[in-house]
Amino acid sequence: MRPRLLAAFSAPCALLAACNLAPDYEPPKVDMPAHYKEAAGWTRGEPQDDRPRGEWWRAFNDRVLNELEQQVESANPNISAALGAMERARAFVAKAEAGLLPFLQFGGGLSADKQSAHRPLRKANTPFSTQGAAEAILTGRPLNEPDHFGNNVIQLQASYEIDLWGRVRNAVEAGRAEADASAADLYSVELSLQGELARDYIALRGLDAEKKLLIHTEKVYRDALELTRTRFAGQIASPADVPRAEAQLDMVRAQLADLSARRALIEHAIAAVIGKAASNFSLAPSAKALSAPRVPIGMPSTLLQRRPDVAAAERRLAAANQSIGVARAAFFPRLTFNLAGGMQDTGLNLLNIKNSMWSVGPAVTLPIFDAGARLADLGAAEAAYLETTAHYRASVLRAVQEVEDELATLRYLETQARNVGAAASANRKVLDVSLGFYREGAETYLDVVSAQTAALDAQRASLQIVTRRLQASLALMMALGGGWSSPDVASARP
Repeated sequence: MRPRLLAAFSAPCALLAACNLAPDYEPPKVDMPAHYKEAAGWTRGEPQDDRPRGEWWRAFNDRVLNELEQQVESANPNISAALGAMERARAFVAKAEAGLLPFLQFGGGLSADKQSAHRPLRKANTPFSTQGAAEAILTGRPLNEPDHFGNNVIQLQASYEIDLWGRVRNAVEAGRAEADASAADLYSVELSLQGELARDYIALRGLDAEKKLLIHTEKVYRDALELTRTRFAGQIASPADVPRAEAQLDMVRAQLADLSARRALIEHAIAAVIGKAASNFSLAPSAKALSAPRVPIGMPSTLLQRRPDVAAAERRLAAANQSIGVARAAFFPRLTFNLAGGMQDTGLNLLNIKNSMWSVGPAVTLPIFDAGARLADLGAAEAAYLETTAHYRASVLRAVQEVEDELATLRYLETQARNVGAAASANRKVLDVSLGFYREGAETYLDVVSAQTAALDAQRASLQIVTRRLQASLALMMALGGGWSSPDVASARP
């Protein structure tokens, strides 16, 4: 093809290659509230998606938790699976991007062949003549077609699709959006596992605090039992007082056994999260209280930037939008420019210029009739876009709901903690008074048992509320997309 003709052909192709049949993409508008309903009085912050989240679990100020969290990313198999999915998505992007460049291929082959004597259109064997011999010498071609011949070829082929309608570009953009979604999925898995570990650890330390309380209570009940036996031996106590004291002590011991069983199950769950066998893992008991984290609170719209599940849903929506462009391009011609060149010989003289061969030129594929197959593909792409739009909206609404849920939980737990704390303090005073009256003989041991039960229940309820508040703070941090560190982000202590 001559240079002028090639230039004349390439210019309109370059202009057509600027076409893009995908719809203009913008994330759907979601009706977001201006502030959180359950966060009255909390100062707004303005976190951005490029701010570092950091090791958010350090807000609980616990050394053992910090060490355990460091093991999640490197040892948990679920993170390895999510990482593999992300790498696979990136490989698909690389494959799609290859369509933007020419395809080059080098090949060759050696073969020995025999053709049929009655092959259609075969040149018949003719008698030798001077003219035929001269022609064969000048052209380098045999006078007759031999029965046996070689077919040896080396060839370089090139092919390039001129992306007239944006099919390749939209496929690349869709692949990139899917890869971004896979990266968000990876962070979502990491965040979920980190949150699961922190939740289990908080529950474990809550049981440790309850166990410490029950161990102390067991000692108190043993002393009370000895007092009752002494009074009964001196015939100044009812015969029913001793079995009542023994029953109280046995109930506390039964509760201790129940706590130990529950603690073992949580310890096993922690081992699984950090990728260790439960048989080889243990955590020493500790009643040290965890710090209540200062949770950064921003406007609801920041959830669209912070939450990895929302980000993944939005990226998949973008991919679905570009897929519509791919489906639309299928209705239009596909133009490919091909180039091939090489050497061919019946022998091994493949470097002789006379044995060269080449071909160059465009190829066009124009769809005419496919019984509605392309139309069905377009309908499927548009339906997929509507589906992913609904998933995106649902993700946003669910994110706002989860934040509101945890804010409400924290607010009401704060009130509950004050009430239960006051009740526990009052019940301890009642127990002290009841024991004093019992020693003086002014009350029966039944009154002491009632006071003991009420005091223990209130104290355990107070410890359980501390655990619930810590877990609610953790759940709020998860609902906000993980913790982050920034000097200008407003915070509040639940």
